[in-house]
Amino acid sequence: MAYWLFKTEPDTFSIDTLRTQKVSCWDGVRNYQARNMLRDEVKIGDLVLIYHSSCKNVGVVGIARVVREAYPDHFAFDPESDGFDPKSSPDNPRWVMVDIEFVRKTERLISLAVLKAMPELSELPLVKRGNRLSVMPVSESEWQAILTKEAWPK
Repeated sequence: MAYWLFKTEPDTFSIDTLRTQKVSCWDGVRNYQARNMLRDEVKIGDLVLIYHSSCKNVGVVGIARVVREAYPDHFAFDPESDGFDPKSSPDNPRWVMVDIEFVRKTERLISLAVLKAMPELSELPLVKRGNRLSVMPVSESEWQAILTKEAWPK
């Protein structure tokens, strides 16, 4: 099992949306490095930190589990979709998505400021300057360090 952090803008898709839907596709990734991780490395059973970005209160807000490995992101084929890519087609898909299920919501946000202040996270791409990837690996020790900052619901 591996650990990941997936960024999302809560106005588009939030942890509460995932909690309501229970299972959802993780679509819209349009960065090749993030796509390659989704396609080649993210596996069923992997755990994911859900991170709200581009909002007033950025940070880790919950946990999800991968329940379906990479498959073509069909939104890339739809001209009406925000994720449309005219260079992607069902015969030659450029983008992929995975399905995740809600595991739990954190009782409080674990803010970016808190994460940046943790020396044990100094190598986590999220806390490094200029990193904008929406999908990134988290080591087991980083995962455990992050969990120490949250009182998980019973």
